Amino acid sequence: MGKNIISQRRGRGTMRYRSQVHRFKYFFNFPKTEQNPIVGKIITLVRDVSKSAPLAIIKYENGAQAVIPAPLGVREGTFVTLGLDTAKPGNIMELSQIPDNTNICAIEKLPGSGPIFCRTAGSSARVLSKLNNEVTIEFPSKKQKKFPDNCRAVVGIIAGAGKREKPILKAGKMHHIMQAKNKLYPVVSGVAMNAVDHPFGSGRGRHMGKPATAPRNAPPGRKVGLIRAKRTGRGKKK
Repeated sequence: MGKNIISQRRGRGTMRYRSQVHRFKYFFNFPKTEQNPIVGKIITLVRDVSKSAPLAIIKYENGAQAVIPAPLGVREGTFVTLGLDTAKPGNIMELSQIPDNTNICAIEKLPGSGPIFCRTAGSSARVLSKLNNEVTIEFPSKKQKKFPDNCRAVVGIIAGAGKREKPILKAGKMHHIMQAKNKLYPVVSGVAMNAVDHPFGSGRGRHMGKPATAPRNAPPGRKVGLIRAKRTGRGKKK
């Protein structure tokens, strides 16, 4: 009969395939306060296994607290502000207050949603223009997206840019890196397996020997490869 394939084992939802949230210490957030502007202080920089960048814990004068990816140029004891129109690394500002061509990170998707975009080590976006209560942002991929001008973001480039430049010399190190984030590693190609282990296994050479698109009525153990198209052939001319 063979063993369950990876997609079947994932479907069971066992601990091997769940994210280990109990190991995550901090989650990004902006302070929920109506007072504006306020001054805060970076009380500590921490490391979290679930994040690639160092985190800055900020405590504001009214008692509010924020967790942001630490930008370049900040350290413990640095004073930062919330809502002040000064583009200094670590300051949290509305997009309408940030000058054009300024590097920003930890951008809100909607006002009050908290940091969503540009949160990894070394990443940053750039403010391009402002028009009709909307701000156009250019991401590292050169893709442009419009946001409401009252969304907030952190000024600066996230620290830890050289993280990916250091080579991973041993398979064991990559194993521990992926295990910390509960990622599946290594991933074995289906055509490299035996016939009892995967529908694409065995055969002469590495070839599937059957269509990659599973039939519509195929059981879960057979549904591997491409998603079946709803229809085939040319569409009707309207």
